[in-house]
Amino acid sequence: MRLHRAPLLLLGAVLGSLVPGSRCVSSKHSLCYSYLTVSEPSQGLPQFLSMVHLDDQPIARFDNHTRKMEPLVPWMEMEETKIFVAPEWLFRVDLETLSNFNHQTRGPHIWQAILGCELWEDGSKGGFLHYGYDGMDFISFDKETLRWVAAQPQAEKVKEKWEDLPRWSLRNKFFLEETCIEWLQRYLSHRKEALQRTEPPVGKVTRKVVDDRLEVLICQAFGFYPKEIQATWTRDGEVCDYETLPRNVAPNSDGTYYVWLSIDIDPKERNHFQCRLEHQGLQGPLVLTLEEES
Repeated sequence: MRLHRAPLLLLGAVLGSLVPGSRCVSSKHSLCYSYLTVSEPSQGLPQFLSMVHLDDQPIARFDNHTRKMEPLVPWMEMEETKIFVAPEWLFRVDLETLSNFNHQTRGPHIWQAILGCELWEDGSKGGFLHYGYDGMDFISFDKETLRWVAAQPQAEKVKEKWEDLPRWSLRNKFFLEETCIEWLQRYLSHRKEALQRTEPPVGKVTRKVVDDRLEVLICQAFGFYPKEIQATWTRDGEVCDYETLPRNVAPNSDGTYYVWLSIDIDPKERNHFQCRLEHQGLQGPLVLTLEEES
């Protein structure tokens, strides 16, 4: 897990999606809890922030400004959000302890944790718990051995302290292997119930003029579910894979998805290009051309 260094980037990563390199975003199902605390918040940023992700979708958040868990998808409003209230005081104490260990009295300093579980289609399970300090990997939990793995020399004192708490290690193992998996299955069930209907994509093509000899065509597809979609540019019916700049499918707040892709063209050739969308919510391929501009 690689953590950003700057507080603003850290907050942005947790708010928008998970930190790059984390295991919360994957093809398998996952439930992930992210925590971040800053010793000296600035620019109106929260001092403590917690996010919950189901697969690649943020479903709930908590910060010290609002002091309450906020559902980020409609189906989460029925859940008991008190289970997500993060131990803010514990993270604050951890950060103070780390500063004392490393004789760092001036900040700002950042303490970040990411934990959760994974469930594969064949029924196998996984769990993870990582901590980061000042934007770097710091220490992680091995639930099989109940040991802590220090990623930095400064983490050795923390490792010694935490391994003197065997009951806490057992509680971590139980949460990752049992409690987290139960909640993951519960949320998957809620999301499935909320999205029983297949939602077809709504699409459009727009353009951006670069100069007299170059413009960019942009194809956008909105509001589709499930996530799987095939979006391609074609020229006179032939696929233009090598010319297409692909974009990842991203989640909407209502549980549906969107995607966009662009292609550079000669304006004189504009009428030869179409965007082709294929999705199980469509009866057949949806072929889009540039909309007439008023």
